[in-house]
Amino acid sequence: MEISPREAEVLAAVGEHQSNAQIAGRLHISVRTVESHVSSLLRKLGVVDRRELAVLATRVAEPPATGGRLTGIPDSRTTFVGRSRDLDVALERLARARLVTLLGPGGVGKTRLAAVVAEAAAPSYPGGGAFVDLVPVRAGFLVPTVAGGLGVTERPARSLEDSVVERLGVGRSLLVLDNCEHLVEEVGTFVERVLSECPGTTVLATSRQRLGLTGEHVAPVRPLPLDSDAERLFLDRALAVSPDFTADPSAVTRICARLDGMPLAIELAAARSASLGIEGLLAALDDQLRLLTGGRQADERHRSLRAVIGWSHDLLDQDERALFRRLSVFVGGFDLAAAEATTPGATRGELADLVGRLADQSLLVHDGTGPGRWRLLDMVRAFGLEQLADAGEADAPRRRHLEWAADTAAALEARISHAWEPDFDAVADDLRAALAGTEPVPDVTAHNLGRSLAHLTFARRFFVEARGHYRAAADRATDAVAAGRDLRAAADAAVIVSAGPAAFDLLLDAAERARVEGEDNARAAALAQAVVVNLRNPNGFWGAVTSEQRSELLREATAAAGADPTAAALLAAARAWHEPTAPTAPTDPTDPTDPLTLSRAAVNAARQAGEPALIAAALDLLGVAAIRAGRFRESQRILAERMRILGRLVAHEPTDAAEITDGYHMAASVTLAAGDLPAACEAVERARRHDPVGDHPYLSAPRLIRVRALSGGFDEAADAARALWDNWVRDGSPAMTWMSSAFATAALVHGLRGDGRYELWRSRALTVAGCDDPAGSPDLMAVMAFVDARIAIHAGDSGGAGVLVERAYAAFPERWWEGYARAAGAELAVVAGLPDAAERLAQVEHLAAEHRWTAACLDRARGRLERDPHAIAEALAAWERLDARFERACTLLLLPDREPEGHAELRALGCPPPTRRPPATTA
Repeated sequence: MEISPREAEVLAAVGEHQSNAQIAGRLHISVRTVESHVSSLLRKLGVVDRRELAVLATRVAEPPATGGRLTGIPDSRTTFVGRSRDLDVALERLARARLVTLLGPGGVGKTRLAAVVAEAAAPSYPGGGAFVDLVPVRAGFLVPTVAGGLGVTERPARSLEDSVVERLGVGRSLLVLDNCEHLVEEVGTFVERVLSECPGTTVLATSRQRLGLTGEHVAPVRPLPLDSDAERLFLDRALAVSPDFTADPSAVTRICARLDGMPLAIELAAARSASLGIEGLLAALDDQLRLLTGGRQADERHRSLRAVIGWSHDLLDQDERALFRRLSVFVGGFDLAAAEATTPGATRGELADLVGRLADQSLLVHDGTGPGRWRLLDMVRAFGLEQLADAGEADAPRRRHLEWAADTAAALEARISHAWEPDFDAVADDLRAALAGTEPVPDVTAHNLGRSLAHLTFARRFFVEARGHYRAAADRATDAVAAGRDLRAAADAAVIVSAGPAAFDLLLDAAERARVEGEDNARAAALAQAVVVNLRNPNGFWGAVTSEQRSELLREATAAAGADPTAAALLAAARAWHEPTAPTAPTDPTDPTDPLTLSRAAVNAARQAGEPALIAAALDLLGVAAIRAGRFRESQRILAERMRILGRLVAHEPTDAAEITDGYHMAASVTLAAGDLPAACEAVERARRHDPVGDHPYLSAPRLIRVRALSGGFDEAADAARALWDNWVRDGSPAMTWMSSAFATAALVHGLRGDGRYELWRSRALTVAGCDDPAGSPDLMAVMAFVDARIAIHAGDSGGAGVLVERAYAAFPERWWEGYARAAGAELAVVAGLPDAAERLAQVEHLAAEHRWTAACLDRARGRLERDPHAIAEALAAWERLDARFERACTLLLLPDREPEGHAELRALGCPPPTRRPPATTA
């Protein structure tokens, strides 16, 4: 049983008898996420209810004094010798500073000291953290590497770095960045952001140079002192090689002095003690030092370390040297199979013997990710690469490394549904390095590696990185069709993180490559898909693509298209998305430009192509057309078919994953648009469990807020809205206008509660929508008309009722909230006693058959107008079926014999009763 740091925090709060809403507010997460953690804890701890969980909390939950889980700390198989003062200094500085750098030359023992410091400090960091080795990391891959160590994945509309910062912003965490010197600027920029935005996070770095940030506390790591720790280290390692080893103490001191007390040099020398003896070590070292005193390293200690590595290398036989050189192409760890792939002609047994001999001489070390895996230390690998170049052998081993990487990536792909992640993580740096070492020219092996690596990183939820690898694969493809497939996959990887403009540009690139090589169908498909992306995922374009430009792209696509079914399906979808028919216009099946007609044609074309993802996308188009035509129930039937198809898609494939994510998003939107609250609640829960991008605040939180606000889950809605707003502001207020309706429903909650925060949340909704007036926002116009009318009904405020009713009956540019606005407007007309109240009811009666919320609201409004208790009772039953607790309570107030029950329920929801008593009904 393993409890995550977040689960430990939730468990501790349960032990304090906090509600889910209180826990969510305390930890700045959604109530639904709290519920998920509680369910997980019940399962892991084997208890049946929350009461038993609270009892166990004091015994199982890790209190702050015990610390969270710190992943990635290197597993050393040798003892830690000396450094007691360095350890104390590092721990003392960690206790009073948030950035501590262990500073010293290569080989001085910074990594080992950092590992011991991290182990000792872990109890002070209940939020856990990670120990991240940066040796194999290339420029530009710092954040993905840190994310992997922390178990963080990418999410839509938020960069991977934002997700890492969000994770580090939870509780007290420790991040160890080992070997920063080759990435010092990139590390500095990243660490500066972490320190400024994650007040509970401390960073421990090791480097050969300072990071140069304000507040950095440096703890110098010097060579081991002679006549104490240096000799102790030598003897400890020598005895590990040969338990019978003995030596004159003065000779050991001379060796350690020659090596300037450098731990790595001492360990390399001690590894030879059994074979050479102490005098042989001195003689060999003297020779090697004379040979290498002209080294160019600025630091004398580097020269001594280089001397010992060179000396150790010269003591190898020919086969050992050859393998050592070839293994230096691995930037991370490797196993015997990898060594075999890069060393032709050797048997597995021979390689095992050679690897063992290199390890015995400390030129290889276990990499800590599992048994049977080794790596070369940074400076040892650099020396090996020099030897490889000097031998004139660099090209062949690098090519074999590339071929091994391509084969390894392909093998991992074949296991992508079966616990493949740890094995991928162990080789990911080498796969990345192998691809980066190739030129952007046609190359089958490099193309295969790029495509496999893109697929693997996508499945690992590194979506932005995956997009880059798909693009790299396209640059190495041998034909335009293959390049087009790669670029379309890159576009889907962009869509899943709401990067529509990036997807659009990738598709235009695919179209241009197809044009150059005369691949007309591929060009038509890419151009049509670009139009679809622009209209289906408009966020971020900000008018950069005009209707005229889309028309031109469609014209070019139509001219290029042949008989290819996929291109035909994409073209049909692009035409339907592009047709500029007003959403409130009546439909005409005989009109070839009618949106429903065009959408049905797109569905038929997709069925002809036979690709499930295309069919699901076309059904989304048809469902949106049905919403715009006011056919809300039909849109739900279309959604049901779409969701059945989504169940056949594969979440780790970019095209499928983008469709699945959109499907879960639209499921909540469509069911809410039809006023079907139970179905909307189910859709929110299903998305939380199965959405490939996970519980992302910019997608999941708005869904949760809207549903909870309408169903009476006011605490959850308000808490989630606060967390969403804080995230949005912290992330720089990105353009995400679709979230504005969630903030409008948060304003509804506060308006109904009368707590004085309605105007604040209304203004926040306008800020997110990017306008000063709801009438200027398609996302806000209808929902804000509903919110204002509903609050006026509850407050009994008829002063501005006429204006509010007019707004509720306006011609909305989008109809997602139309049923709510119209129904609330009709009821407000009744409550305010407007002379046209009966006419207003009649005008929206047709919506009752399409919209469940509207039907219940109109029953109640009619009951109020006609003083009809039967209509009120029907409304009450309808609200109960919808599980709309606030509306049920308000309806109870209209029934004299149940009015006290209604007041009690309103108080439970934190809402005052209406300020004016509603008209009583008569029997």
